[in-house]
Amino acid sequence: MFSVFKFLTTLLLMTFLFGTTAIAEDTTSRAIDSYPIQPGDQLIVSVWKEENMNQLVVVRPDGYITFPLAGEMKAAGNSIEALRLLITERLNKYIPDPVVTVSIQELAGNTVFVLGKVNRPGVFPMARTIDVMQALSMAGGTATYAALNKIKILRRENGELVAIPFEYGDVEKGKHLEQNILLKAGDVLVVP
Repeated sequence: MFSVFKFLTTLLLMTFLFGTTAIAEDTTSRAIDSYPIQPGDQLIVSVWKEENMNQLVVVRPDGYITFPLAGEMKAAGNSIEALRLLITERLNKYIPDPVVTVSIQELAGNTVFVLGKVNRPGVFPMARTIDVMQALSMAGGTATYAALNKIKILRRENGELVAIPFEYGDVEKGKHLEQNILLKAGDVLVVP
């Protein structure tokens, strides 16, 4: 009886552990696949059994990259998987069944800017999604005479600059938390 219980407990534990690992790997994979490539990002593109085609490519400010035999293609806005499929499709004309891998070397284009009355203004890379309060924390917090209820997030949407208000005092008190939005690449946080 004890050995049956021990066996079932071990089986249940293994199922839980391996199932959790699979879920974590799937979540990480989906996050990478959904990341929109940004201008300035550095990508490693490699083709299996074609060592001379393995390259580090930088996404240009116009959002395009150039890769041998595949030519110029838009990378910005695409996911890693979408870009991999595009390169594979273009290489298929020259290499039978190419196995292409695209990975991110550096997220140089995925940055936010914090300026004004903060302790460490500057450009901050976003290795993951961050909100306004987290960006302020990355900038060392606000300075002594900052106008905390007049903070603005400047964002380009459809080619137009939009100012999104943020009242620090409300969020600090746990009110109007919807203001603490997730920032997007290129957002500028202005603390007057």
